[in-house]
Amino acid sequence: MAKSRNPLSTLCILLAAACVWAGNGQGFAQCSCARHDAQEQQVRDASAHNEPDSYYADRSSSASSHHIERAGYAADNVPAEDSLERLASPASYEGVDGACTCPRCQKQQGKEQDVKPKRKCVTCCRGRRVDWGTIPRSPRPVPRPGNFWVFPAEPGYFSLYDFWQGNWREKPPRSGYPPFGMMPPSFFDTDWRFVEEMNPCERNLVESLKRMHLTDCLMFAAGGQAWTRYMHETNSRLLEANNDYLLARTRVWGDLWYADAARLYGEYLWADSFAEDLAPLSIDVNRGDILNLFVDVKALEWDARPVYVRIGRQELLLGSQRLVSTLDWANTRRTFEGVRVFRQGEKWDVDLFWTQLVPPRPDAFDRADHKRDFAGAWLTCRPKAGHFVDMYYLYANQNRSVVEQGLTVAPFDTNTFGARYAGDRNNWLWDFESMIQFGRRGGQDLLAGATTVGGGYRFAELPARPTAWVYYDWASGDASPGTGRSSTFNQLYPFGHYYLGWIDLVGRQNIHDLNAHLFCFPANWVTLWLQYHHFWLHHRRDALYNAGGVAIRRDPTGAAGNNVGDEIDVVLNVRLARYTDMMVGYSRLYGGGFLERTATPTLAADSDLTYVMFVQRW
Repeated sequence: MAKSRNPLSTLCILLAAACVWAGNGQGFAQCSCARHDAQEQQVRDASAHNEPDSYYADRSSSASSHHIERAGYAADNVPAEDSLERLASPASYEGVDGACTCPRCQKQQGKEQDVKPKRKCVTCCRGRRVDWGTIPRSPRPVPRPGNFWVFPAEPGYFSLYDFWQGNWREKPPRSGYPPFGMMPPSFFDTDWRFVEEMNPCERNLVESLKRMHLTDCLMFAAGGQAWTRYMHETNSRLLEANNDYLLARTRVWGDLWYADAARLYGEYLWADSFAEDLAPLSIDVNRGDILNLFVDVKALEWDARPVYVRIGRQELLLGSQRLVSTLDWANTRRTFEGVRVFRQGEKWDVDLFWTQLVPPRPDAFDRADHKRDFAGAWLTCRPKAGHFVDMYYLYANQNRSVVEQGLTVAPFDTNTFGARYAGDRNNWLWDFESMIQFGRRGGQDLLAGATTVGGGYRFAELPARPTAWVYYDWASGDASPGTGRSSTFNQLYPFGHYYLGWIDLVGRQNIHDLNAHLFCFPANWVTLWLQYHHFWLHHRRDALYNAGGVAIRRDPTGAAGNNVGDEIDVVLNVRLARYTDMMVGYSRLYGGGFLERTATPTLAADSDLTYVMFVQRW
């Protein structure tokens, strides 16, 4: 069955436009519960002497940092548990303490009768007391990517709309979404538990769509995203051709929990490209499909934490995303089908999975590629707040032949072992990761590797709070392709765009990259990111691979040398409102000797990219 070019997306974009207003902090939700209003007034009267007036002022700095970290990037002093039981009040929701009448719940409540009741939703589900403020008990902590930074949390304006309205805030407004246009983490890993604390009458539209209690056992949430991005590419894809086009994407998700025992999550995706000069890439178009659709079932408890089994279509994001990522810059994102067993704890996370890649099909419904398996075991330790230690094994194969630039790059069968340590102390930052890979590639034995070494410093006391990083990245190549043992590293399924230049012409294969990054915040709602990269090939007879791992340029003799060139990237993100962002960027690759000597009348040595992107979430 063919897909429609313009399905549900139009309605979704209209809803997104309405959410721009809701994202400003205004609420569509109207309170119809007079009982709740009266009880809340009693709470305010009883606690006026010890609670601050501002909603934002009652949060500790650690709680604010926690929500910034949960939003998807980095923060200091991430607390082990969210502060969901901070505000005390009598029962305010249907089913709160005292509403459970089953013997089991009464017995549990009897043990807690000396504990001051909390403002949260507690129900009795088939004889079992359910505290919804603790579900999920262990939301997946978003791992720090490389060259991480810390969003501002000092008092001020946190969006352009705040600035326009003169709405000075003591702390950042709480949200399950990051204050940045791109969001690699999946929507199913966002943390909206703080909504349980809020008076339903004070929630905006976006918050009203979260944590909706349908029955004593069922909770539902919904949300989504719409973005549009204009792209102007000169010498696009290192061809002597320019490309101007518009990308549009809509995602809509729904999340249903049965207490903490089971979960059903689904997410719809529509993505398209318009007015392009060159044929769109496969990652740009998917006209209506399922991005995620899975069931989680709690299999057991291990050390007071649940172990879940996830079955179905699902995105994967692990560690630094150098090997496993959702690829958010792509208009279609990346997803898989299979089985995953996972447990999140206070300090240790365990993931075991077996999946198959689901490549996007623009005009037909997506299905798993049964010739591309991807499996692994991933162990993460957080010895202290903000520190991540990853140890992992990944298996990937592709059972069809692929030849690029005269190189047989598939079939392949790879095993990858790796480890990473990232953290910070006294404003010093570090990020180290190494991988070793063995197996088969194009009929040859494979032995390859990759390493990243990075260090940085956050100038917390300077204006604009700059953070600077210097990195060296290396991924092995093959000195004599096609003979003996292959040594070209396979980058698997990375977020290459984030690491190796936003123009996407260099991948983590047969490459050296000496790069520097500078982040600064001219205002709490403005993020400026500057990058510089110097690229050179590991082995000059191997190819230059792009961000998708495709060989795009090669001199089989090696006479063109190995100097790929230099790239600069400028990224500016402006937070327009709480759930609304605009990103503007420019990138240019200055070709070195290798690109200049391999250029032809149809192949270019330089390239640049200019883009403007608008993002709305709800």
